Amino acid sequence: MDQHVRYQVSDGIAEISLARPPVNALTLAMLEQLVAAFERAAADDDVRAVILASAVPNRFCAGLDLSLLLDESETSARALLDKLYVGLAAVQYNLGKPSIAAVGGSARGGGMTLAISCDVLIAARSATFGYPEIDRGLIPAIHYEHLPRIVGRHRAFELLFSGRSFGAEEASSLGLVSRIVPDETLRDEALAMACMFAAKPVTAMRLGRAAFARANDYRRGIADAAANFCDVVATPAAREGLRAFVEKRPPGAGGSKKGRDA
Repeated sequence: MDQHVRYQVSDGIAEISLARPPVNALTLAMLEQLVAAFERAAADDDVRAVILASAVPNRFCAGLDLSLLLDESETSARALLDKLYVGLAAVQYNLGKPSIAAVGGSARGGGMTLAISCDVLIAARSATFGYPEIDRGLIPAIHYEHLPRIVGRHRAFELLFSGRSFGAEEASSLGLVSRIVPDETLRDEALAMACMFAAKPVTAMRLGRAAFARANDYRRGIADAAANFCDVVATPAAREGLRAFVEKRPPGAGGSKKGRDA
């Protein structure tokens, strides 16, 4: 199995890096590696904080590898969503130490899921964000659960149903981003924050984070979110949107009338 997630520990800080060029598109194997890396950090008492970042320049994560959704069965698609939604949420919930997403470049769809699952999100000034699923005939189902809690119902609806991209400044004004930093110092800033957290009393951090996670728990809606996504993937419009994306053409250009009208 190709290793698309890197893991290293130094001075009590675990760095988990996405490494699947060109855009860190997520596969089931990559998600399994990612969850395993978080589990490894959780089990290591010497790790006091965790950073999630990208080893691919100018890309954080483009989200799910959409070509896989065309080729795989409904059962396989559900396994992919379960790992992204259920597996990631569970490992973050039980991590026992703070996690920081260091976002450089673009984060889209499932990449937003990875970033928002962390406790803190630091963005490089050039970072961009977005939920483009609607333009592929899909839905960013998990974000219906937690985005309104972060940015408010009306702003969340506009972001989720427009599919537009937005920059770090807007993300910060919405409350999605904790801090904006220069591109060239993104890793240094993330490490400095991780070291600050790591210097706090271990028991207070563990118990405090657990209480914070319980107060902000959105996992009850995850099963419905996964089911809703899988239901939409099976529609003709979504299949055409996926084919158009893979074939690098506008939806409906060469697709079936049924797919265009659904």
